[in-house]
Amino acid sequence: MIEPIGLASKSPRRSELLSRLGVPFEVIENDVEEIRASEETPADYVVRLAREKAFAGSIHSGLTTIGADTIGVIDDCVLEKPCDRDDAFAMWDRMGGRWHDILTAVAVSDSTRTESVLVSSRVRFAKMSIAEKEAYWHTGEPADKAGGYGIQGVGGVFVEQIEGVYDAVVGLPLHETKRLLRAFNVKVMGE
Repeated sequence: MIEPIGLASKSPRRSELLSRLGVPFEVIENDVEEIRASEETPADYVVRLAREKAFAGSIHSGLTTIGADTIGVIDDCVLEKPCDRDDAFAMWDRMGGRWHDILTAVAVSDSTRTESVLVSSRVRFAKMSIAEKEAYWHTGEPADKAGGYGIQGVGGVFVEQIEGVYDAVVGLPLHETKRLLRAFNVKVMGE
């Protein structure tokens, strides 16, 4: 029997993406605080979170564990999950008709070693009318998404263009995850 790996994320999107790699896994709870230090760049922040989640998950479970984190960035400002409706509306106004970056870091840890990679993609987001904002907010989808939208869901309606890795924008870059898992001797895709 193949030993499962851990996934230190409750995100159903990450679980769905990881299942595509054909690796058995268990969802591992983690209690990593997502607070950016004042001196951290957005890239350093997202990589640190992914690494801390992977390490904590591995320590907790005893399994080789994946951690990941995704943030949006515009004008050097981090777009995390909106704290409420007004915050989401402000994000959408700021992003409307412009490009923003989506940074996704993925890390793998076996508690003695942690490796990570950062994937950067660009997304052009449409300007939204007040009615569109209200309707989208009431779907419930934006509340737990970095940047206040989910490209794989209803929020995809507002994505005009993407440059980069779609799976990374969703939350788990599969190619990079596969490479990291292989570096830890995890068999991927039926190997």
